[in-house]
Amino acid sequence: MQLARAGRSRPAGSALAASVADLVALQGAGERIDLESLRGRRTRALLAGPYRSPFRGRGIEFDEVRAYRPGDDARFIDWRVSARRGRVYTKLFHEDRERPVLILADAGPSMRFGTRGCFKSVAAVRAAATLSFAAHHASDRIGGIALSPAGREEFPARRRQRDLLRWLAALAQASSIALAPASSIALAPASSAEGAAADGLAAAVARLSKLAQSGSHAILISDFYGLDDAARLEIARLAQHRQVTCVLVYDPLEAEAPPPGRYRVSDGAQVSALETGGRATREHWGQHFHARREALRALCVEQHVPLLPLRTDQSVVQAFAPVTRRARA
Repeated sequence: MQLARAGRSRPAGSALAASVADLVALQGAGERIDLESLRGRRTRALLAGPYRSPFRGRGIEFDEVRAYRPGDDARFIDWRVSARRGRVYTKLFHEDRERPVLILADAGPSMRFGTRGCFKSVAAVRAAATLSFAAHHASDRIGGIALSPAGREEFPARRRQRDLLRWLAALAQASSIALAPASSIALAPASSAEGAAADGLAAAVARLSKLAQSGSHAILISDFYGLDDAARLEIARLAQHRQVTCVLVYDPLEAEAPPPGRYRVSDGAQVSALETGGRATREHWGQHFHARREALRALCVEQHVPLLPLRTDQSVVQAFAPVTRRARA
């Protein structure tokens, strides 16, 4: 569904679809993000990488010295401490473990609107690109699923720069749409778009579970219009053996009615009028959004999943300020 008012011009082209150049320009913002601050649990991945694991043994980061026990590796006996204390001591290390980052970037039908800043689909792929650069900067493997009205494109986690660029190109492609009429600004998804998103979210999360090995960091970026029982179940399953972060993308006018007036509303084929001056209309305007947000918040609390809000009129730097290195310094 679309909303327009006389005298309004359509958003700039960059607000309707992201280009690869737009996403590459977010590299600096991504390198400031501290993915460690989003950790919900310790990693269980099995490959070497830059994160401390709960398992002790051989590794590259010294942890402590303790009394030697039968079965300890004699190569790590600390002879200095042993001589000083008159008893055999051994060094312990934290093993470093890799934590691949898998991102679900939702640019599906319900994401194709926005009245301020940009379309939700553009905000989603910008966030995905920023977090991808954060993972790449930390030497993590990065992959995920780009969800669009045409379907989903899957990328196994890779570390090479050329694979990162392929992922960014897929994100840009997922956000690409045919421009709306010049007199229209998208406001809210039609019911058909909600149905498509509902089918897509559960299936996409299930596929992400296949791509994300145990111990991976899975990040879901969506408006969560498709948060039905099936999607809740898939998110709960995903969170069982992986760290999960949810990013809720929304437009300000989803939460609050536009100024009182008469607006043209269109589903792309037909046009009708919408009055927003009535008290009942304004009181009930944001109820659907608030109910959806509270349902997602309750799920995240239940599954111990961090939840970050992202408005379409916010920059990625503003939205992720709580998890930037400067903010945590």
